[in-house]
Amino acid sequence: MSYSLTLKELLAPWFSVPQSLAETTVCQLELDSRQVKTGVTFVAIKGHAVDGRQFIDSAVRQGANVVIAQACNVKEHGLVEYQGEIAVVYINHLAEILSQLAGRLYANHDNQLIAVTGTNGKTTITQLIAQWLELVNCRAAVMGTTGNGFLDDLQPAANTTGNAVDVQRTIAQLAKQGAQYTALEVSSHGLVQGRVQALPFSAGVFTNLSRDHLDYHGTMEEYAEAKFSLFSQHQCQRAIINVDDKVGAQWHERLDGAIAVSLYPQTRDHAVWATSVNYSEQGIEIEFDGMFGAGQFHVALIGEFNASNVLLAFSTLLALGIDKHLLLETAPQLVPVLGRMELFVSQGKAKVVVDYAHTPDALEKALSALRVHCHGRLWAIFGCGGDRDKGKRPMMAEIGERLADHVIISDDNPRSENPAEIVQDMLAGMIHPDHAIVQHDRFKALSHAIEHASEQDIILLAGKGHEDYQVLANETIHYSDRESAQQLLGLTS
Repeated sequence: MSYSLTLKELLAPWFSVPQSLAETTVCQLELDSRQVKTGVTFVAIKGHAVDGRQFIDSAVRQGANVVIAQACNVKEHGLVEYQGEIAVVYINHLAEILSQLAGRLYANHDNQLIAVTGTNGKTTITQLIAQWLELVNCRAAVMGTTGNGFLDDLQPAANTTGNAVDVQRTIAQLAKQGAQYTALEVSSHGLVQGRVQALPFSAGVFTNLSRDHLDYHGTMEEYAEAKFSLFSQHQCQRAIINVDDKVGAQWHERLDGAIAVSLYPQTRDHAVWATSVNYSEQGIEIEFDGMFGAGQFHVALIGEFNASNVLLAFSTLLALGIDKHLLLETAPQLVPVLGRMELFVSQGKAKVVVDYAHTPDALEKALSALRVHCHGRLWAIFGCGGDRDKGKRPMMAEIGERLADHVIISDDNPRSENPAEIVQDMLAGMIHPDHAIVQHDRFKALSHAIEHASEQDIILLAGKGHEDYQVLANETIHYSDRESAQQLLGLTS
């Protein structure tokens, strides 16, 4: 896969490149100097945590053919310096225009982009959209928490939303591999930091908003505005909004032509809603009505929030012009998403459900959803991450105590914090903290629950979902809730 522009073509909107550099070939951009090889162009920006300009020398030593660097008071816009024979070109506001810059090199493709933002449900909705498109014979990829690529070949991703260069390059690569659609999870960090600024979205989906990332955004208001910027400050042809969420209902009023999606009857002009939703151990049956007409379908998913997720995915595909009858025919073939309300069953033992729920709202929804399916006792195993929002710790413990019959508090990426102190923060939210079991080792926590649970019980193992690691103070070790469930239920050979 080759991409190529001259430096003059690449920088044309911002800078008139000197004739001596104009024909320099740019075929690959890298923000990380460690990824620079001979002939690669290094882009040195002042990032949120690291100033890439500190690594210009390193990039030059590794073979960079030219460096594009962020201008400042000392290095003004248009300045060209040389490190040996390699030119360093300084450009104003480079971090802000990075998505557009990368798009000039990588974005000549017909891949339709679908952005999904919100606190919970992004992974499920993007993957349901991709699954459904594949079922109706359209090639579809995803980018997000569980990886980038086609669903049968996901490549690990470091962040929910990658940096602006990686995002543009990955989308272009997926298009070259045949993707007609790519559904992206768009995080609040990614929006604020301009990582998707220049992407033309055919549709944008809002799931919900609840407490998360306040260590970064500071307030819920700032967090909300970060999410809203997908619709207000980005190219987004169609907005599909969950109006059952109170923030979504407010946003729908602010967005002309947005499609309202609800599990309850609506009087709005542009809307899709459920007229009936039935939950069983076999899944969810949804009857719907609205701007695209009426109908019904069945999906093999669990829980009210998944009814909302699938209705949002369905409405998005209808808004993009996908044939409704094909979607209804193929809906029963949709499968649960990896680590999202994923059910593990073994004869004679309690059911184990692995879910990524790591926010108060997500934990509450997961436990409430499982209560409908639970004929015995409901167990909850969860923890809270270290070096993250401490305010949610007592909130999550309170929810666990209120909605589960048994609570086991365990570790969930303690990072540099003392796990015992994280647990104490959590226990402070409980009325009867002495009733909770504390077991820092997640495998042992699940083992205890399975040993003491009956066949009628359900055990929710929440917080890590698809993750196969545990982040400790000085190392990251291999650990998977899914593997633990399979091993302890005897589902692995």
